[in-house]
Amino acid sequence: MELRGQPAGEFDFYVLALSWSPGFCELSGDAKRRDQCASGSGLSFVVHGLWPQNEQDYPVFCEPSGRFVPRMALDEAQGVYPDEGLARYEWRKHGTCSGLSPSAYFRLVREARDKIRIPESFLKLSTETKTMPIEIERAFVEANPGLRTDMIAVSCKRRMLEEVRICLDRDLRQFRQCPAIDRNGCRAGDVLIPALR
Repeated sequence: MELRGQPAGEFDFYVLALSWSPGFCELSGDAKRRDQCASGSGLSFVVHGLWPQNEQDYPVFCEPSGRFVPRMALDEAQGVYPDEGLARYEWRKHGTCSGLSPSAYFRLVREARDKIRIPESFLKLSTETKTMPIEIERAFVEANPGLRTDMIAVSCKRRMLEEVRICLDRDLRQFRQCPAIDRNGCRAGDVLIPALR
C-alpha cells in the first residue's frame, strides 16, 4: 500500500527494481518513443528505481520540495537510469523518502545496481523465450551469492516479464527477506521474455 507524504527517512529496507528493457518496450515504451527501445540498443535489465519500503507498505512523494533536481545530482544519475526523465520522476516519488540529498540518493542507486550481477543468459538473449518466474529468480540467485528466492520477486504484465525486484538492507550490505514483495510477484505459469533489441 502506498503512503503519500510520510516523513523522509522512515522506512525498513530498499527494493531495487530492475526493468527488463525489451519487456518495457513491448508493453509501453515503443508508444512513448523511448530511446532505450531503439533497435540495436542491446539493453537488458535497467534500473527502474530504488524504493524505500516497509514490511507492509511503502512511502512515496515524501518531500513537497523534492520537485527540483539540481543538475549536479542528475550528473550522478547519468548512466544509471535509461533516461533523465525517469531519474527525475524516481527522485520525486521514491528518492524524497530516503532522507538523502538527490546526489547521495543517485549514488546509492548506482551502488545498489552495481551490487547485482545480471545472469549471463539475459545479457545475450537473441530470441524471445518463455520460462517460469521461479526460473528467473533462480538464475539471479545463482549469479548473486547471498540472494535467495524469498528476497527477490519477478513482476509480469500480460504474461510478459516486466522486472525483477530485489530486497536489500538499508545499508545495501545484505539481501533480505521481503514477504510482501514476494507475495506480490508474478503468478503466471510462464512468462514471455522478449529478446534484446
